[in-house]
Amino acid sequence: MRKSKLQAANLEGNADEVEAAFYDALQNADLEKLMACWADEDEIVCIHPGGPRVVGPIAIRATFEAMFANGSIRAWPERVRKVESVGSCVHNLLERVEVLSPQGPRIAWVIATNIWHKTPQGWRLVAHHASPGTPSEIQEVSDTPSVLH
Repeated sequence: MRKSKLQAANLEGNADEVEAAFYDALQNADLEKLMACWADEDEIVCIHPGGPRVVGPIAIRATFEAMFANGSIRAWPERVRKVESVGSCVHNLLERVEVLSPQGPRIAWVIATNIWHKTPQGWRLVAHHASPGTPSEIQEVSDTPSVLH
């Protein structure tokens, strides 16, 4: 089932705004809004932490539908690093994920990369790759000094 052009046209703005809509849809278990963030292409790809490569809109929709059957996904993007060009954007970020445990809500971290393409419908997600993180905040290794002198 491919999304309609009307559904895809409902999201406007730059890659940052569509990414915010993607995470809002996760937090509200809104499958239609989430799928509207994806490009209308057969080769889109999604990799959930520790999961297989899921290719195509039907398969991606099914994975999120199964996840939403257990409720929303309380994930927030943080520490976004961006590489931007005229027709594509790559966002590497940390997802702060609220996980319910017997002791109450806990925070876990996931490392994710979102790849956005500029399409006739606007900026759309073509790949989401999330890797398992850790229970504590992930430290970043960078060649950029963290302290300016």
